[in-house]
Amino acid sequence: MTSTVDNLGSIFADPAIYADPAGWHAAAKRIREQSPILKVALDGFPEFWAITKHADVMEIERNPAVFTNGPVPVLTSQADHGATDSPVKTLIQMDGSEHKAHRGIVNEWFKPRNVQAMQERIDQLATQYVDRMAGFGGRCDFVKDVALHYPLQVILSILGLPEDDYARMLQLTQELFGAEDPDIARMGDDQSILDVILDFVNYFTAVAGDRRAQPTDDLSSVIANAEIDGQPLLDMDMLGHFIIIATAGHDTTSNAIAGGMVALLEDREQLELLQAQPELIDRAADEFVRFVTPVKHFMRTCQEPYTVRDVTFQPGDKLYLSFASANRDDEVFTDPMRLDVRRENASSHLAFGFGQHFCLGAHLARMEIRSLFKELLGRLEEIELVGEPTWIHSYFVQGPKSIPISYRLR
Repeated sequence: MTSTVDNLGSIFADPAIYADPAGWHAAAKRIREQSPILKVALDGFPEFWAITKHADVMEIERNPAVFTNGPVPVLTSQADHGATDSPVKTLIQMDGSEHKAHRGIVNEWFKPRNVQAMQERIDQLATQYVDRMAGFGGRCDFVKDVALHYPLQVILSILGLPEDDYARMLQLTQELFGAEDPDIARMGDDQSILDVILDFVNYFTAVAGDRRAQPTDDLSSVIANAEIDGQPLLDMDMLGHFIIIATAGHDTTSNAIAGGMVALLEDREQLELLQAQPELIDRAADEFVRFVTPVKHFMRTCQEPYTVRDVTFQPGDKLYLSFASANRDDEVFTDPMRLDVRRENASSHLAFGFGQHFCLGAHLARMEIRSLFKELLGRLEEIELVGEPTWIHSYFVQGPKSIPISYRLR
């Protein structure tokens, strides 16, 4: 791998470095200070520009016609490009009027007023999972026993999927987003990611057929029977809606919850402050998301000459928007390497994106985080790590893989 700034650019494409958050952020800080728009050339990857500053990411996101999601919205190695070139198209691959039309199909479900109507159900699930912790006898793996399952149950219940299928959906999501992690990925097959996508396709083809024959009041029925300009969705476009909601709709929130827990356990002052002042949970929820930044990056492709700082991008240039770096920019966030549950501008983070591609599920994610931590911290008497947390090896969607804890609940 070769890049400028003492080869630091390799951090953007190395899943193992993302699994060392402190080391990754130390390297990203050097890049922000020395070369905030960094040309990166790595063996096995297409050449790209790494965009590391908050203001620069914002400027690019404000210009979606110049910097498009298509054709490739995430960093893909040259070797894997064929294996990940799926016929299924999701919102993150769409631009312009196509994106607007498809987003409109599901947008209503995730508007604040409709999410607010789910508050009681989400509070019930938060209580259920803290009760579950109480039943473990004072020890558990917070990721595997709580953080992975609680948001999964929320989003799959919105889709109306049977609980018997939740474990399968969790496995497929982890295999899709954890394809670089040796503990998670399907191994021994160059087509592994495509195989995962095809498993999703087969599953949701059956769901769609059922909802077309017998529509219900769930989101699956909305997607299966959706039309654009009076025409039913193409099958692969319809399946794209199912896949992105069934995966990104919970995995990112799970990572934010788990990463927030690690941050609190590593800064007891913040943990005690949040317990003493539970009204801080609104700010804390956004601060957890900023601090963890579960979606580490998206790619954009330049369509016309455009200058940011002292760099003029040319048509065809690939830009790596490093949300993880932008959310630690000290020009925006005071003492950005520190979790601060009182941070007044925590919501200025870019972990949900910005502009027309802003995350559909942002309001739901915040609600889930608030509900779980409010319930847990209100009942928590003692908690501590009983082993080192481990982190997923991934440069796209990423967070803790294991958090062994002991605790006592009221």
